[in-house]
Amino acid sequence: MTGAEAIIRCLEAEGVTDVFGLPGGAILPLYDAWAAHEHTIRHYLVRHEQGAGHMAQGYARATGKVGVAIATSGPGATNLVTPIADAYLDSTPIVCITGQVPTHLIGTDAFQEADIQGITMPIVKHSWLVKDVTELPRAFKEAFHIARSGRPGPVLIDIPKDVQLATFEFSYPRQTDMPGYKPSRHGHPKQIITAAEAILAAERPVFYIGGGAIASGVDPAQLIRVAETVQMPAVTTLMAKGVFPDSHPLCLGLPGMHGSKAANWALNRADLLVACGARFDDRVTGKLDSFAPGAKVIHIDVDPAEIDKNRAAQVPIVGTIDLVVPKLADALESRKNGGPPRAAEWLETVQGWRREHPFRYRRAGALKPEYVIERLRELTTGEDVIWTTGVGQHQMWAAQYLQIDRPRRWITSGGLGTMGFGVPAAIGAKVACPEAIVINIDGDGCFQMTMQELATARMYGINAIHVVVNNGWLGMVRQWQELFHSERFSETNLTVDLPDYVRLAESFGIAAFRCESEAEVDEAIRAALTCGGPAVIDARVDREEKVYPMVPAGGSATDIIDAEWAEEDNQWVEEGV
Repeated sequence: MTGAEAIIRCLEAEGVTDVFGLPGGAILPLYDAWAAHEHTIRHYLVRHEQGAGHMAQGYARATGKVGVAIATSGPGATNLVTPIADAYLDSTPIVCITGQVPTHLIGTDAFQEADIQGITMPIVKHSWLVKDVTELPRAFKEAFHIARSGRPGPVLIDIPKDVQLATFEFSYPRQTDMPGYKPSRHGHPKQIITAAEAILAAERPVFYIGGGAIASGVDPAQLIRVAETVQMPAVTTLMAKGVFPDSHPLCLGLPGMHGSKAANWALNRADLLVACGARFDDRVTGKLDSFAPGAKVIHIDVDPAEIDKNRAAQVPIVGTIDLVVPKLADALESRKNGGPPRAAEWLETVQGWRREHPFRYRRAGALKPEYVIERLRELTTGEDVIWTTGVGQHQMWAAQYLQIDRPRRWITSGGLGTMGFGVPAAIGAKVACPEAIVINIDGDGCFQMTMQELATARMYGINAIHVVVNNGWLGMVRQWQELFHSERFSETNLTVDLPDYVRLAESFGIAAFRCESEAEVDEAIRAALTCGGPAVIDARVDREEKVYPMVPAGGSATDIIDAEWAEEDNQWVEEGV
């Protein structure tokens, strides 16, 4: 068979059922094979290659499977750079297949030639430029194995046009042979015992759970076992939301720049952090040398490069969360003495903070974005909902006010903070989980970056709902300009009517609804949920609402501010603490 047909057979052998892509000259043999041969894979035509990458991410994040994106050479391939970087920082398993100019033209600056392997080298787990058609099956076998194993992430396979046209005897390998790639999985038994003893001895422990817990596929019940055995409060980062249920009494929710006071204060005053698939990101720690200053650290992570990278670990454990955490729970249960946990008084203190300092906002004046998100939450209670977001204020309000009790039901861009992520990620998630309700909470700035993918949604009947939290600003940038740059609102004003999102959606043949007051919110949400197709809601909200609490960049948990303090203390605003 040809190399192009072999690509399809490789994907089938890996169990791929859905791919996202856009054809072009250098990848045309693959698309010709798609039309010429019987196969079991459905292709979704996107309107921009960035959309294909983010759809593959949404698909992967909703299922734990490997997502697949396809593009041609040159600009098609470079349009995948942003989703590849996003997937790398958020440990999302995707395989990106790109066409390349024929092998004899590589290095000649041929039409639509770009060294995509070199361009993406810092942001992939591994990449291949396949110059021999017989190497295709091995490359695909290794690519899928590397993408999904260890710390998941993106891989790239770049395939010249002549390789796609060449013929060979196809055979798909049964297993990989990569002696240099053997991620540690089980964790060192003695370190796990040491960790258990340290947890039982701690007086103020905190379970600090990151996105690696979801990526590992850990059973949330095992995380709950660890926490409940010693009555240890848990915080879940932006990327971990849902893996430890938000509704659980021990869950303090989101820490970091826009996290809860309870979560941040607990981290700051802890004497032991049990970091589980977390990387001590600056958005959580703030000023690193002021973060949890009195705490020892147990750090569980499959990636040894994360251990001691930002914060020294007294008890490092290299292994996958799904295998290490059950062993840690067993060790805790077998060593626990009778009587109340040592941390009982600590838990009472922390839960007091949680009761006294919930997320809050003022319901006065214009429609509040927080109210819209609360109503979305309440009107979908009991349903299987997957939430995606863009990046900015709306993302933080969603993280604060949505209650999510299952993993893979919250899909957002964390490490890279990619505006435009929400629309295509929602489409990919809906393809992956057609029976779930998929709701994208987006900002007007983010929505405009990838709204062309509504055409893909309409073309294939992908019935995700897109809620545009429309304040007419690049909202998070505006908030920083107001607080730290003396209200010099430079190039952040978008205006609420440019474009008209209802008319825009209707031009795609998509149902659209608008709400401008609290009285109109429920009607718009119910209409979108029952319209039977993709939908857009234009929620016109308070243009000056800000996200609080907030830890200023470079600050620590002791610098956390809320709305009252920011409004009353003008000196703080002027100094930009």
